[in-house]
Amino acid sequence: QVQLVESGGGLVQPGGSLRLSCAVSGSINSIVVMGWYRQAPGKQRESVTTITRGGMTNYADSVKGRFTISRDNAKNTMYLQMNNLEPEDTAVYYCNRNAWPMNWGQGTQVTVSS
Repeated sequence: QVQLVESGGGLVQPGGSLRLSCAVSGSINSIVVMGWYRQAPGKQRESVTTITRGGMTNYADSVKGRFTISRDNAKNTMYLQMNNLEPEDTAVYYCNRNAWPMNWGQGTQVTVSS
């Protein structure tokens, strides 16, 4: 059973940057599609960005040009580089595979404050 653990959240000022990491137990190559999701207070969970095993990416319009998803197969790790952060990016961020069932971990808190 593959497990994913996200980390790297924190408190940053608007315009700042963070890099989130998602450590995958087992082989990351067994995951066809995986990505980052977030849930802000009072809002539903949403997909931020996804990446396929072949490297195809997709981004929500709200983060295009600011966030970059990547995966390092040798390290069994997926990353989310977050630049030019905005207060609206404040949320709990989760990594997950796009497969059923989707089991959610603890997430990592990203807070953008001014």
